[in-house]
Amino acid sequence: MKKIETIENLLRFTLSKNIGTKTMNKLLRHFGLSDHILGATEEELKTIKGLRSNQIKAILEASKVDPRAELDLAAKNNVKIIAYDDPMYPKGLLYSPDPPYMLYVKGNIKPRDIKAIGVVGTRHASRYGREQSERFGRDLAQAGYTVVSGLARGVDTFAHRGALSVNGRTIAVVGAGFLHMYPPENRDLLAEIASTAAVISEFPMDTAPTRNTFPRRNRIIAGMSLGVLVVEAPERSGALITAKQGLEMGREIFAVPGMVDQEQSQGCLTLIREGAVLTRNVNDIISEIGDGRDGDIKIDPSLPVAGIREEEQEKDELGGKESVILGALGQDSMHIDELCAELGMNAGEISAVLMILELRNMVASEPGAFYRKI
Repeated sequence: MKKIETIENLLRFTLSKNIGTKTMNKLLRHFGLSDHILGATEEELKTIKGLRSNQIKAILEASKVDPRAELDLAAKNNVKIIAYDDPMYPKGLLYSPDPPYMLYVKGNIKPRDIKAIGVVGTRHASRYGREQSERFGRDLAQAGYTVVSGLARGVDTFAHRGALSVNGRTIAVVGAGFLHMYPPENRDLLAEIASTAAVISEFPMDTAPTRNTFPRRNRIIAGMSLGVLVVEAPERSGALITAKQGLEMGREIFAVPGMVDQEQSQGCLTLIREGAVLTRNVNDIISEIGDGRDGDIKIDPSLPVAGIREEEQEKDELGGKESVILGALGQDSMHIDELCAELGMNAGEISAVLMILELRNMVASEPGAFYRKI
């Protein structure tokens, strides 16, 4: 019989300091199961590339951590804790880079949630943004998609409400533990989502929200989704981080056009200019995504946790095409047609990579399809 993970073992690492998700995923790829990690010697751990001395110490002491209080808190609040090998664990997320090796879930994740679209945008949504968020949430749910968003004020809230208005499925990914739900005015919305689908967190129960916890949940929204729809967002926005992460995972990126003179629309307009699908209605999404079959997500079944191999994770931050295009750019502006001619690549291919580089603040775009290295 195949040995499976135990929540108690994984919690020992989750509740330890200095052992983050990337470190734990590295350990799981090396040792296979968490109980093998707990049995590792200091000499064995020193052979693993990239482990610092304080991390090795934390790993060796993890067996002393008592997870019972955390398990009691979860049970008291009707929260399930699931491991990466649990059938409920979202398949798309499992095979994305840096997936949580365990999740806290209030409600239930179903196999049909593989057909999901992430809907994100600004917390300071205009009336137009709120209306479009609710419309797309409703129409996506009616088309059979699960709407995944972050329960934040603004776009997220109205996307969730749109899906709920037609009895559709919507999943909220939150940036705190379940004892610190934020924003407080969405507690009733959270309860409604949990009663019909699921609310998800990767954080221990008593984790308060911080400026660092919210960006981490963005990769979960992108990883769970076949595509990410940005409804309304300024130039610098957490929604654009989610879009960037979606691009890096090979997900489709969609953006709703807005008024050209409004700050809330600038991020979406930039995404469209750089190759995101201009999205007027749900049919624009369906035509790109298709029917959302399992085969649309690339899977590497040889890995216990992540969908990219360790040696791929240890490459330079930039991919091959990104490095080539960045190398061709200089401090002086260069037109995209010049890049196409010099590199022998088509405009669509280069535009998609330029958008990633721009979202990383490595490239600046200028009017007329000119670009320069920052």
